[in-house]
Amino acid sequence: MFLRFVRSVKVEGMSAREGFFCAAYELRDAVDLDEFTYNRLEDLLDWFRQNLDVPTRFNRTSSKGAFRRDTKGLSWFKPDAKATLDRAFELKALLEDHGHPIEILRTVRIGYITYEDDNQVIAEPFSDTPC
Repeated sequence: MFLRFVRSVKVEGMSAREGFFCAAYELRDAVDLDEFTYNRLEDLLDWFRQNLDVPTRFNRTSSKGAFRRDTKGLSWFKPDAKATLDRAFELKALLEDHGHPIEILRTVRIGYITYEDDNQVIAEPFSDTPC
């Protein structure tokens, strides 16, 4: 099963919900965030920056100007990406401790794959893909 960590806010122009990194950056930028939480959050985000590749494709089209098209792909963690999932669960717990509920979606039907690496898959969802 692939895993996706989401919050309740919808992605603009899609029926899918935002991933938990949006909540993490929102919390990090909060004016009243204490220094300990800020540092822990920044450590986790830095780990992801160093260990999780930035996908090169978020949509299936390969036509001219495809990079300017609206994003349709959603990010899913691979079930065997243990180190990445361990950090994802740490980030989820930290976010929830600070009032950002995070739901974990699980499915084998993620959609049309547009990008894949050792830790994650980006896929344009099928109509029955939870998002």
